[in-house]
Amino acid sequence: MIIMSVDYGDARTGVAFCDKSETLASPYCVINEKYKPKLVDKLAETAAEKNAEKIVVGLPVNMDGSYGYRCDECRELGEMLNKKSGIEVDYQDERLTTVIAHDFLSANNVRGKKRKEKVDAVSAVIILQSYIDKHK
Repeated sequence: MIIMSVDYGDARTGVAFCDKSETLASPYCVINEKYKPKLVDKLAETAAEKNAEKIVVGLPVNMDGSYGYRCDECRELGEMLNKKSGIEVDYQDERLTTVIAHDFLSANNVRGKKRKEKVDAVSAVIILQSYIDKHK
């Protein structure tokens, strides 16, 4: 099954996909859109282009396991995306994914503007790979 993951941010949203065998997640793109309805349109188009069969939205759970307002924002995005695309939406805890993504980019000597452009897509990969590993 082809799964698309979304790392939703206020300014940038990272997108990743996995292969049909659900083995490996790979970065796809970063969408620069702040207006949620337009972002949902772009995400739905991307999902359709890549024949996604499921969408996983990262859920920014607090370190103590509680849900804050940002989780509500992500769930709202997921519901809008489900209505727009007709594709099943699931959620994955994304605690520390941005920190891990920054560490990965540092280890690979990605700095400055390139890092800012890639960190959200790398975070989406981490979210998706965690989801795949959890469901195997």
